[in-house]
Amino acid sequence: MQINLSIKNKSWQRLGLGLSALALSAAAWANPIFDQPDPNFMGTLGVSGVVYPGQQAEVWGRGFTPGQEVQLIRSGNVLSGTKPLVADDKGEIRAQLTIPADAAIGLHPIVAQVAKPSAATVFDLKVSPVVPAKGTELYVLDQAPVTNGLYQVAYSAKNNVLYVTSSVGRPPVKQSQLSQLDPTTLKTLNAVTPAADTEREGQVMAVYGVAVDDEANTVWVTNTRADTVSVYDQKDLNLVKQFPHGSAVHARDVVVDGTHQRAFASSPTSNQLYVFDTKTLKALEPITLNSKTHQDFSSMSLSLDPKNHKLYTVSLRTNELAVIDTKTLRVEKVIALPGIKGAAGVSVAADKNRVFVTGQGSDSVGIVDINKGELIQVVQVGAGSLNVLWDDATQAAYVANRGSDTLSVLDSDGNLIANLEVGSFPNHIATDHNGHVFFVNKARGQNDDSADFITRLQLK
Repeated sequence: MQINLSIKNKSWQRLGLGLSALALSAAAWANPIFDQPDPNFMGTLGVSGVVYPGQQAEVWGRGFTPGQEVQLIRSGNVLSGTKPLVADDKGEIRAQLTIPADAAIGLHPIVAQVAKPSAATVFDLKVSPVVPAKGTELYVLDQAPVTNGLYQVAYSAKNNVLYVTSSVGRPPVKQSQLSQLDPTTLKTLNAVTPAADTEREGQVMAVYGVAVDDEANTVWVTNTRADTVSVYDQKDLNLVKQFPHGSAVHARDVVVDGTHQRAFASSPTSNQLYVFDTKTLKALEPITLNSKTHQDFSSMSLSLDPKNHKLYTVSLRTNELAVIDTKTLRVEKVIALPGIKGAAGVSVAADKNRVFVTGQGSDSVGIVDINKGELIQVVQVGAGSLNVLWDDATQAAYVANRGSDTLSVLDSDGNLIANLEVGSFPNHIATDHNGHVFFVNKARGQNDDSADFITRLQLK
């Protein structure tokens, strides 16, 4: 299309000159602004550890082309200094950023502007709340070492025994254990190493999630790396049933409904909730969890309300709570969790008409009103709030804050009762429903002497 302008007076002459100048300006900037982009850009960035207001944030980047220049920008301000960061011969960058003391708590989008060749990407820098220690005088804590790589813990009321799973490292996982512990002395009574993985040389059927079936006297575990679950005898830890690979894709948590003889396994990498018959030990039709967003529901923790025949799970990807009827095996409702990021933990307080959920990305706990079917409160707790457990005996919710190495204790209204320093990476929590809460934590490295413990907590 061609446009002809006939300039008849001085005003139009000025407009014509302006358009000409604009055209010249655009031509002058065309090359430096729209230079050759990086057609194979693979750079990713993140932040190491927990970041608090007024402290340093260590930013890492990898996947860059050696020599690429990177500037980190927030709200138009360059954070990375007057000179760009330059990727080394491995394509990596490192930067120390000073976070202002008045920085807002939450996820801050940081733009990485890349040159030579040009590209751009965005990553989140999370500023976490500082929650001082509180209520340490209220509790007695007893600890005992178990083994490396602790993941989850479950309590059997029938046998008065704790079961703890552990797995070390990434595939091929060679070290894993299912341990049986005395809840009073915290001593290990028995332990077994899972069988070899027949489909992956050098790897065992590593165990992660754990739940007890006191009706059948068994222990259910998830074999996350093998996409399946397995069943052990509670008494001697003999393997009762190994389900085939692929029976539960990336199975994370498992919970047993003894009343209806069902076991449920969550899957963060699919929108399926896997179901098993605990009597026949056969896989049943999985339950599809449909999100109200444009993404797939990705289930994490599970919480059972056996009295009201309800199962609750949260979605890491879509930040939603799903409610499943355990009699009909149908999804009753899916509830949005505004303000919760990275939903991970869930625990129902049926008598309080509450469901507690954790947001690992928002460092918070959300409280859902069951009858209203909506989130009614969000409480800021420690960094990386991973799991939560409501304990009827003590009328409190216990929150494992994996990033800040703390255990927060809340009442049913979300008021902070205590914030306890408990060692590296508190990971999972269980109760004996008689005033004792148990949790396990994981080591940060080989020389970490504050982790891989089972801890028993009780009120003084």
